Amino acid sequence: MHCIFCGSSETDVIETRVPENGLTVRRRRECGKCVKRFTTYEKVEELPLIVIKRDGRRERFDRQKLFKGIFKSTEKTTVTLEQVEAIVSGVESDLKQQESTEIESKTIGNLVAKRLKSLDKVAYIRFASVFRRFVDLEDFEKELKKLL
Repeated sequence: MHCIFCGSSETDVIETRVPENGLTVRRRRECGKCVKRFTTYEKVEELPLIVIKRDGRRERFDRQKLFKGIFKSTEKTTVTLEQVEAIVSGVESDLKQQESTEIESKTIGNLVAKRLKSLDKVAYIRFASVFRRFVDLEDFEKELKKLL
């Protein structure tokens, strides 16, 4: 690390702190040449999650887009905003633990569907009808029979 005052590479770490969130490391440093102190922050560089759409297109994972889709499915149900946020956070966490940073959209849909199914059956059916592209009444019937 180079000193921000004199540019010397002779700096020493004199204090290290990890904030409560654990996502960054704060370091107090002292320059061995000019003896001035400064602070640096380190954080892990995360690779972006890439979603592979049904048609093969790739786009960056959008947490807000996922939230909107789930929220639309849960409108006029007993599912709270906090529960929707918990689903989004849980799915995102699951995706980050996968081996690859490229994830098929159906994998994301299955993760959401699984969580909604245990939370609210109506929200699950709404989500599944869009996610699984129900075409006719028979598709709905099959899914409802699985629930019952």
